[in-house]
Amino acid sequence: MTDAVRRRAAEAMRRTPRADFLPPEEAARAGHDGPLPIGGGQTSSQPRTVLDMLELLDVRPGQRVLDVGAGSGWTTAILADLVGPQGRVTGVERVSALADRAASSVASAGRPWATVHRAQPDVLGLPGEAPYDRVLVSAMADRMPTSLVEQLVVAGVLVAPVAGRMLRVTRTTGAPVVEEHGWYSFVPLVVDGDDW
Repeated sequence: MTDAVRRRAAEAMRRTPRADFLPPEEAARAGHDGPLPIGGGQTSSQPRTVLDMLELLDVRPGQRVLDVGAGSGWTTAILADLVGPQGRVTGVERVSALADRAASSVASAGRPWATVHRAQPDVLGLPGEAPYDRVLVSAMADRMPTSLVEQLVVAGVLVAPVAGRMLRVTRTTGAPVVEEHGWYSFVPLVVDGDDW
């Protein structure tokens, strides 16, 4: 990735204050470079980690992006800044209370091309609205989430922590291209069913 990609991601983060997506009791700690609790056993990811993931994802204006494990909606709103009004960002979150709060927070951010929905039971991602140019996963999978790779366009990119490693996966017409980018810690990726 280039410095320009990282710089653009950092600017999108600055335009999307983390405090606006945190529970009131955590808002004062928004500048803390670490994960913060948001309820339901979930966290708002460490800003430095979010920046690393956004750099790997390399989101472009006009793209369609899926945000899996949207949590507070912060990353959904950042992604919306990156794709701009010609793009589309859809966040999914399995914890109902978080999904509802995230949907409200994203709506308040003034980026109507981004929405957050409750995850469908036993479904990873949102295959009914696929394909996507980019997929971001903000929870630790124990194996490659192949069903999410299948929701990408050819040459589309997924960034996800898997078994402790950050993976950048590019879909091809054959086997996906997988790159490893360091060790990270996240809350677990949970799907009620096991078919993913």
